[in-house]
Amino acid sequence: MRTTSAEGWELEARPRKSARYAVAVAALLVAVHTVLGILLRTGNTGVYFQRVDQLAMIAIGCGMGAGVLLLTRPRIRVGAQGVLVRNLLSEKLVPWDLVQGLSFSPGASWARIELPDDEYVPVMAIQANDREYAVHAARTFRALEAKYTDPAR
Repeated sequence: MRTTSAEGWELEARPRKSARYAVAVAALLVAVHTVLGILLRTGNTGVYFQRVDQLAMIAIGCGMGAGVLLLTRPRIRVGAQGVLVRNLLSEKLVPWDLVQGLSFSPGASWARIELPDDEYVPVMAIQANDREYAVHAARTFRALEAKYTDPAR
């Protein structure tokens, strides 16, 4: 977790454990599909596999690996301009006037930013399984929230 960056963000956090697991699983998927693709034509099963079938098997493994690698994408950046939350497929900038806190719901896997009218933005970058890292990120977020939000709210 970085607490300053050249772009003006005072906090940048990413998941740790799930990202490591995702990289390992993605590598395993690609390796298994590659081996299966290579071995696809060696046996006599009554079905005739062509080179394109082998390449398709490898491509399927690469596609699945790329899908799993999406789990390494989540990030949260916090600074004077607001909170930039990037989850699997989307990125959203939440201005400080909308932020009403950061919370972990009971049993939740990741944190969420509370918004007005009982709305929230999930923050997959701060995950419960990261333990102390998640606690430190949440405390840093709350300190920055106190710095940038109006205390009269």
